Parts: sequence; C-alpha cells; structure tokens
Amino acid sequence: MEKEMHLGGDYKIIPATSLADGLSVQVLPDIYSKTIQIVNIAFISDSPNTKEFVLVDAGMPGSARQIIAAVQETFGEGARPQAIFLTHGHFDHVGAILELITHWQVPVFAHKEELPFLQGNKSYPEPDPSVEGGMVAKLSGMFPNEPVDLGNHVQQLPPDGTVPFLKEWKWHHTPGHTPGHVSFFRERDRALIAGDAFVTVKQEYLYKVLTQEQEISGPPRYFTPDWFQAEDSVKKINQLQPAVAVTGHGLPMAGDQLKEGLRSLVENFQEIAVPDNGKYAASYKKV
Repeated sequence: MEKEMHLGGDYKIIPATSLADGLSVQVLPDIYSKTIQIVNIAFISDSPNTKEFVLVDAGMPGSARQIIAAVQETFGEGARPQAIFLTHGHFDHVGAILELITHWQVPVFAHKEELPFLQGNKSYPEPDPSVEGGMVAKLSGMFPNEPVDLGNHVQQLPPDGTVPFLKEWKWHHTPGHTPGHVSFFRERDRALIAGDAFVTVKQEYLYKVLTQEQEISGPPRYFTPDWFQAEDSVKKINQLQPAVAVTGHGLPMAGDQLKEGLRSLVENFQEIAVPDNGKYAASYKKV
C-alpha cells in the first residue's frame, strides 16, 4: 500500500507578499520565472520549440491553484510538467508540493542529502530570528521547519549530475542553506537556477522584500545553518560565470549586474552574507 503523503505538522499559510507577487518573467525563450508571494518558481523547457517542460520548486503553502494556473497560462490548458525538481525542501519551496503531485501525478527529484527532509525523517534546524535584519528576520521564528513526507514520490537526482528531461542541464551541489541544496546550470548560455544558494534581494528586510529592490546577497540568514558550506557554494557558482540567474527570492538578474554582484559576494562574503549575530554564525571565522 502506498504511504500517505503529508506536510510538516507546523505548516500553515504565511501572510507574506511582495510587489512582485504573481509576476511572470520570460527570462530566456525556454525559461520562465514566476513569483509566488515572496518566493520564485521556474519553468524550464528543453528547447523553445517544445511544450514539454519541468517545474523547479513548488512555492508557498496554499499556492497550488496559483501554480497550476500559471502553468496553463504559459503552456496551455491541460499542460503539466514532466517532473518537479527541488532546489531544497524548505517550506517556501515545497509549500504546494502535495497538491501538485496529486493533480499532475509526476515524479519529484531532489539531492540524496535532502531526502530525509522530504520523506518525513528529519526536521530542518529551527529558523533563527536573532540574526540582524528587519521584520522578516524577526518573524522567521514562525516559519515551518518540520519535514514533509513525499514517500516514494520523491527520488534522488542522478549521481552523474545530469537532469532528467533536460539534456543540456546539470545539477550542482550547493549546500550550506540546506545539506542537499542544488542549483541547475546550462553551459550553452550559462543560465542558472540558483535556489537560495544566493538571492537577489535582502530577504531579511520587509521593505526590500515588499519592493523587491535588487541586491545580491547570500542565502537567507535566518534559515542558513552552515556558513562555511554556503561560502564554498557561492564560490562554486561564481566559477560557473552565469550570464543570467533565477534565484529563490528576488527578481532575475543578468549581465554585468550579476557578474559584479557575485564577484563582490565572493570577495566580501562575511560582510555581505554572514550575520554578526545568530547561533548558526557563531562558529564562522573569516580566515
């Protein structure tokens, strides 16, 4: 008998939004970004000439109807992805996953180190509202951290770095924000789906979240337990030299703004990304 799926016991609707809520951006001919309240999902086709596509991440709790509508608006009535890929399993990236699996009956893929958080076996570290920042950081203590249980609906990404259904893409392990965090990259046009390995908005500040003021920053401070790994992941991404990036929070970014922002983040990681306060940053020391 198939095991019943369920969300974490602390999952709830989070009344957070931004001016970008509902915004759809055609980033490239075969890449679309959609903002769901304060987080982004992405649609990727294997080429601009096909209606076949995958979904990256699954939005906020309660957003399934909005995501399904976005798919139909972009790809037509009755469209569904070939699969759902998760950059990681935090509540704002898997909030609608149960409804989407049930509606579309498609497989879900994630890194093997993320599976314990997606099969009901392990909770994420609790968010840390003591990090400096604005209202979002202070309210982060109410954010869910318990695991979802997708049972056998979720499977491990191929160990060789390939991405099912997307021949030109590779996944890269970019931990720190979570143990199994991944980013997706296409060499041909240096397109990057970064998840929360870095973001293009200061996610800790309510005003900047509301206005979506662009500024490259590290992963959300209140939910990042390993700053050593987070720094290494930013360096790895910078070495890829992405030309365009969709991040988990903030508007897509490209060109010199992205290049210079990443360079600055690498060179000034402690000052830009790591909080001065907070239990997860206490052990971090810049060498």
